[in-house]
Amino acid sequence: MKSRHLLALLWLITCLVPIASRAAEVQATLDRARVELGETVTLNLRAAGGGLVQVPDLSALGRDFAVLGTSSNSSVSIVNGNRTAQVVVGVALRPLHVGMLRIPSFPFAGGTTAPLTLEVVAPDPAAAASGHKDVFLEATVDPASGYVGQQLVYTVRLYFAANLTNGALEDPQLAGVDARRLGDETNFQAERAGRRYNVIERRYALTPQHEGHLVIPPIAFQGDMVNMADPDAFFGNATPVSASSPPVAIDVRPAPAGAARTAWLPARELTLTLDGGPSQGELRVGQPLNLVMSLQATGLPYEALPALSLPTLDGATVYPDKPVNGTRVDGEWIVGRRQQGFAIVPNRAGTLTIPETTLTWWNVASDHAEVARIPAQSFTVLPATGSVASAPTHAAQSSPAVVPPATSVAVGGRTAPWRWIALVSFGLWLVSVVGWLWWRRRRTRTPSENSPRAAAKVTPAHMRSAFLGAARGSDTAAQAAALMAWARAERPALQNLGELSQALASDSQRAAIAALQRKHYAGMDEQGVGERLAKVFRDGFAWRQDEQDINASPLPPLYPFNLHR
Repeated sequence: MKSRHLLALLWLITCLVPIASRAAEVQATLDRARVELGETVTLNLRAAGGGLVQVPDLSALGRDFAVLGTSSNSSVSIVNGNRTAQVVVGVALRPLHVGMLRIPSFPFAGGTTAPLTLEVVAPDPAAAASGHKDVFLEATVDPASGYVGQQLVYTVRLYFAANLTNGALEDPQLAGVDARRLGDETNFQAERAGRRYNVIERRYALTPQHEGHLVIPPIAFQGDMVNMADPDAFFGNATPVSASSPPVAIDVRPAPAGAARTAWLPARELTLTLDGGPSQGELRVGQPLNLVMSLQATGLPYEALPALSLPTLDGATVYPDKPVNGTRVDGEWIVGRRQQGFAIVPNRAGTLTIPETTLTWWNVASDHAEVARIPAQSFTVLPATGSVASAPTHAAQSSPAVVPPATSVAVGGRTAPWRWIALVSFGLWLVSVVGWLWWRRRRTRTPSENSPRAAAKVTPAHMRSAFLGAARGSDTAAQAAALMAWARAERPALQNLGELSQALASDSQRAAIAALQRKHYAGMDEQGVGERLAKVFRDGFAWRQDEQDINASPLPPLYPFNLHR
């Protein structure tokens, strides 16, 4: 019985020995023990025996490394008749920071690997400048310090002395800094320590959003390099290469205390203009005056520029057009531009004044505040063409002839018969007027005579119906004429749509008139103008009790983006 137990124990020990030896044959190694930041290193996991093995969970490496990929390779060797096999799993790693980085142990192929340590040092600029490296990166920023919101130029250059079959270069990323590419990358050649390199240069516009000491972290390059002098290069045998740029520090200052109360616009150059004038050399009531305001800044995107506007003008209505905005690249600098068109429609004759517009900005080249200015402009507004032509005719028909006093003295007593003729004519005219009034009163009281002929008289009700009919169409000129005809039937002193709008108390009616004017005068794409007019004026005009202009408002300020915390 005892011998049976002893045999079982020996059999168990015999089975466990290969397992223990196989577990002991699991190994982890690094191809290099010391690397520079930006270079890659390979972690090799080896296990004795052939077959397939499972790649272990590598998530523990995420704090210190970027896992670039894995590969698997099996090999068999026979030495002195002894056959051995092993499987190797390679893991490509890129360190994320300098220091002594620890690679933990992993369960692999039934065993556990031993932990490893990797030394990561900062790139040596002297080694790159001495020409000892096949691939390296340089990075600079200009200027090295600036204000919040000021554009800086970040330049990165990739140097390589061999042929690259492929590669990927990261973009700079830093919290609190806006980065955008400046144009396309450029290619040229340069020499370092007597060795010629091909160079790829990229430039970025960096705009810090808050003050402080900021460090732009290194950016990495990963690629494959082929040495054409190697005979195996024809078969696509490429060598993985990597490089990392040095970190770059910048000092960001807050906006100066003197500029904090104004628009904070740090730029190298800024212009503000207002162009345009009367289209026919003169300005008349009801005819639009087209002006274009433009704001352009070098070193700022258009999103950082304030929106453009004109104030409410006394004696005219302002209709803004669709703005035109954009940002372009001019060499090393971004140029933001805002452009806004305005249609100004005078509603009374006289002098139309557009007040002065100013915008304070900070010149980063000279480091002081400057003011962009649009001078005030005044225009003489003439009456509408129709009213100017009809005024002399009306005066000539209504004014009695003036007889010089000398004429009556010359005729002497012969004026008496003419006086009697004038009195008789006046009496006959008076009798005719009385008779017409009696006939009019009798016609009004007689129902039978209140026929369709009387209904043919043009009344405000008829004008209202005519306007509603025009509102159902798409002719803005007909809509404006019908609306003014109806309004003059109730308020004869009104001259144009601008005066009509000022005389109304309803916001919806004034808004509908503004939409009609924008479409008619400025040619803007207003949808459903006729429906809006018919809806708000269906029940008549909402006249104001107070005729004072309550719409006047001061010039709205040009507001900047303010990056102060």
